Amino acid sequence: MLSSHFIRNYAESDKEFVNRIILSAFDQYRDEYSDWESFSARLCQMTENSSQSEILVSERNGEIVGAVAYISANQPKPDFYPPDWPMIRMLVVDPSQTGLGIGRALTEACIQRAIRDKAPLIALHTSPIMRVALPLYLRMGFRHERDIPPIFGVPYALYVKELHHPI
Repeated sequence: MLSSHFIRNYAESDKEFVNRIILSAFDQYRDEYSDWESFSARLCQMTENSSQSEILVSERNGEIVGAVAYISANQPKPDFYPPDWPMIRMLVVDPSQTGLGIGRALTEACIQRAIRDKAPLIALHTSPIMRVALPLYLRMGFRHERDIPPIFGVPYALYVKELHHPI
């Protein structure tokens, strides 16, 4: 159980903390990407484009420990997504806080937003190098839809989860 844990909407004052977690969470993969400098410079686009998505942050004991972006249907997204699919983007958890259910809680919050929006499914893209995130998504019912072009030399695939709406 997470002590003093809650998820809230992102505020512009969170930007520095969220960007630090993004870079910290991805740092473990720096040797996997063919051009870490260019890739890492793109990582903080989530906070730069906050007006095009709902960014959620997870707080634990008063500190931001994770973040994710929910991008609704017909908002700008990578070309390999159909425009009418909502998506989960850039789920990150502070490396010192993994294993506490933060990633699952943030993913569930995005799923609830897609249900709120009456979307038939929600999608995300991830890579086999994400040895914690990919198994989490599979346990949560996401299924492999198709491979997508590698990102800076790292293989990625598109995953989807069908949603069931209350009657």
